[in-house]
Amino acid sequence: MTQQPPEILRVTSRRVVCDGASDTPTGAALGHPRVFLEIDDSGYVECGYCDRRYVLAGGPADQGEASKAA
Repeated sequence: MTQQPPEILRVTSRRVVCDGASDTPTGAALGHPRVFLEIDDSGYVECGYCDRRYVLAGGPADQGEASKAA
């Protein structure tokens, strides 16, 4: 069984909101409770519910491999 790697999103703000839902018409109905996350000096933060990783664009953890800027 192969496990999918967590989704990585590049962002331009140190504060992010995650509800686990992708950009779908059903929105958060398929996700998890909305949580507010803060990127620290490491340059990234991971959601405790869905394991999405939010990477600060231009920060120490930014490798340029992330899928899209939010």
